[in-house]
Amino acid sequence: MLLYVTVGTNDLDGAGAFYDPVLATLGYRRQRQDETEIGYSADGDIRCRFWVVTPFNGKPATFGNGATIALVAETRAAVDAFHAAALAQGGIDEGAPGLRPFHAHFYGAWVRDLDGNKLSAVCERPE
Repeated sequence: MLLYVTVGTNDLDGAGAFYDPVLATLGYRRQRQDETEIGYSADGDIRCRFWVVTPFNGKPATFGNGATIALVAETRAAVDAFHAAALAQGGIDEGAPGLRPFHAHFYGAWVRDLDGNKLSAVCERPE
C-alpha cells in the first residue's frame, strides 16, 4: 500500500549517523543522499522506501503526536538488534522488545530518533 515514508530532521548528518546502523539491522542501507535528504532501501529494491529529509518549506522539522512508522523485521532477533542499535545511537526507548497483545506472534519494539520521530520494528512470525 505505501510507496515510501519520510521523517523530518533538523540535522541531516546526525540523522544519517543514527539511521545507518539502525536500519542496517532490518536489511536497509543508505542508497541515495544529497544536501536535503537521505534515502534507504534494501539492496535490489527499485526505489528508496524510507527517506530522512529536511523540510521542503525550510521550517524546522517536527514529529507527529500519535504517528508511528512500523518497519518489518524478518526475525525477533532483528527487532532486538533494531532497538539496541537505536539506543546506542542516542535514540529514546518507547517500548522494549517483546510480545504484544495484538496477536499471538506480534513481537515489536519502539524508539524515538534524534528528532523525536517514533519508529517501531515488528516481527509477526512465530519464533
